[in-house]
Amino acid sequence: MQKEALQSLNDLLQKQGYVAEPSILMAVFLAQKLQRPLLVEGPPGVGKTEIAKVLAKAHDTELIRLQCYEGLSAEQALYEWNYQRQLLALKMMDTEKLSVKEKEDFIFSKDYLLERPLLQAITRDKSPVLLIDEVDRADEEFESFLLEILSDWQISIPEMGVVKATHIPQVIITSNRMRDLSEALRRRCFYLWIDYPSMEKELEIVKMKVPDVDEQLATHICEFMKEVRKMKLEKVPGVAETLDWAMALSALHIDYLDKNVVEDTLGIILKDWKDIRDAQMSLSELFEKTGVKQKLK
Repeated sequence: MQKEALQSLNDLLQKQGYVAEPSILMAVFLAQKLQRPLLVEGPPGVGKTEIAKVLAKAHDTELIRLQCYEGLSAEQALYEWNYQRQLLALKMMDTEKLSVKEKEDFIFSKDYLLERPLLQAITRDKSPVLLIDEVDRADEEFESFLLEILSDWQISIPEMGVVKATHIPQVIITSNRMRDLSEALRRRCFYLWIDYPSMEKELEIVKMKVPDVDEQLATHICEFMKEVRKMKLEKVPGVAETLDWAMALSALHIDYLDKNVVEDTLGIILKDWKDIRDAQMSLSELFEKTGVKQKLK
């Protein structure tokens, strides 16, 4: 039964163009079944955010994204009142004989409530996928607040009362490990680490995402990327850069790598001038390590 369920999930993800390893399948499956948040960590560009996107598409449900950043407040993640509309409504009610209580009940209603991602996620008619992206960028105070929401699945709005979740969303939390997350948050979640893919898996991803790419070129690209990631770089390229490179070279009708092609297009996979300089100086060594040079003779 478990194998059938995992295979079914794998089929759903593959239909959306996501190549999942057994560890990813198991983590996602258990998080769904037990309704637990899934904390996904790993280097940038390895497909952490993509998990949430393909799950939303696979289950035909809404993807609600909360992008975290330094200084993010609870109000920005939960809700805000539309103060301009409230003031306009109060002015329009000046001529009406209404009590203060009646006016408050009117302007503090859903019509004047601006729902932010966390409130949106618990009030949908169908369970959405809630992506809390790059939680390590947010402050520790916000992390503590988030933990309370994920535990109770309800939000208190002083003017309206407690709003309880109609459906518990499937939560994917991503982190690039810019700072250590609290033990409390980690205990609340299931955990998944995604590393850079093997050459074979990356080749499979490239073929699936860029179906028009020449097979020899795709192989050369993945072999080259494997060696590039072994260098001491400021910003190691992820799978996203591999796909960008494959699409760009395919659009140029190139079917193999050579030094000139690589030098002219390094800016697609490397986003730091020092990294580009170091790679240019090491091109001969990189080609020798990949074996691409020998293949082109």
